[in-house]
Amino acid sequence: MPIATIDPATGETLETFEALPGDEVQRRLAAAESAYAHHRTTGFAERARLLDRAADLLEEDTADIARTMTTEMGKPVKAARAEAAKCVKAMRWYAEHAEALLADEHPAEKDVRDSGASRAIVRYRPLGVVLAVMPWNFPLWQVIRFAAPALMAGNVGLLKHASNVPRTALYLQDLFTRAGYPEGCFQTLLIGSGAVEDVLRDRRVAAATLTGSEPAGRSVASVAGDEIKKTVLELGGSDPFLVLPSADVERAAATAVTARVQNNGQSCIAAKRFIVHADVYDAFRERFVAGMRELTVGDPMSEDTDVGPLATEQGRADLEELVDDALGGGATALCGGQRPKEQERGWYYSPTVLADVTPQMRIHREEAFGPVATLYRVADLDEAVELANDTPFGLSSNVWTRDDADVERCVRDLQAGGVFVNGMTASHPGLPFGGVKRSGYGRELSGHGIREFCNATTVWHGA
Repeated sequence: MPIATIDPATGETLETFEALPGDEVQRRLAAAESAYAHHRTTGFAERARLLDRAADLLEEDTADIARTMTTEMGKPVKAARAEAAKCVKAMRWYAEHAEALLADEHPAEKDVRDSGASRAIVRYRPLGVVLAVMPWNFPLWQVIRFAAPALMAGNVGLLKHASNVPRTALYLQDLFTRAGYPEGCFQTLLIGSGAVEDVLRDRRVAAATLTGSEPAGRSVASVAGDEIKKTVLELGGSDPFLVLPSADVERAAATAVTARVQNNGQSCIAAKRFIVHADVYDAFRERFVAGMRELTVGDPMSEDTDVGPLATEQGRADLEELVDDALGGGATALCGGQRPKEQERGWYYSPTVLADVTPQMRIHREEAFGPVATLYRVADLDEAVELANDTPFGLSSNVWTRDDADVERCVRDLQAGGVFVNGMTASHPGLPFGGVKRSGYGRELSGHGIREFCNATTVWHGA
């Protein structure tokens, strides 16, 4: 993929960028190493001052960077502004809480004595230069949720962003520079995916984090494993959305629409498989399909648009293949199932609900990255849980019920990194985020996330 800004609403290439030459990549690696030598020694107050300043600048820039994101990857501009606001919130949250999250831990006095020590502590120290390989779907948020905790912990960052969001990638480097971070603390590398391995193998890079596809995660994990370097991976998802007999069906259906089409349906944590108990299936289906049909598909720069174009032409082609395979195998399109006739240019796809989906269809196993939902009818909770877990992914899950026993059963048995009850999955700086199975490993956000790229150091003092 060329490094270029291509407007997905029109298919027009607006700007192309040359990949950094090898000597410039080396210069930036050296700058990162030099910056880390200083940044790791700064106090939390100074780190918080810098991050708060960056948050202030981002807040001022919200309108402009929102338009940039929309131009590059097609999300509705109102959603892009919300993404920027979420980043500001996370930056301020880590500026406020990082010191407490990384405070020295004191083992139990008995354990200290039993070890033969007069005293002992656990201290969290930064690892060093962290490479972040980030996707285009939330081009600001995915980066900030890594950068804010990493910088507050004393690490420094190198960003290899998706090749279709170069303007956003360059903005992020500029943001931290304007905030006063020393040269090398946060740098963008405009390089192709083929250049990532050499950067990751470089001795100056201590660890890596990746959000993206399963093949990309497998590649980075393989290289990092060979080099014995720490990684955190957040990969694909095909989240179940369970609606059980005691659910508030009207609320569940309204939330289901938002949960499926947020970010034009291009979200790893979007609900994708809607698993509904027979007792409420008909009522849910009617409301859900009606809500999907009512969505406004169109120009993402319009304030009235609910669903914009998919980010790439290939992404739409991949989605069409999944839907066509399902329809060819006997699935029923309750709405959508094709490109909208109103949009002759750009990479649009109609909000779609597929019923009568079987395990033999690709869409049953693969992630549908676009506004396409699959709808299943189940007889009981056992069948619902079994179907929910019948996926290689395990990022998050949604459960709609007013029965506490149902909740406990789902929390116990759903194979996912999160269980969201009577609401849609979302990330928050104070809550850990990540998955299991082929959705990756490790956690982002909260104290769990900031400690991922720290050295938990045992400090032991003899008697």
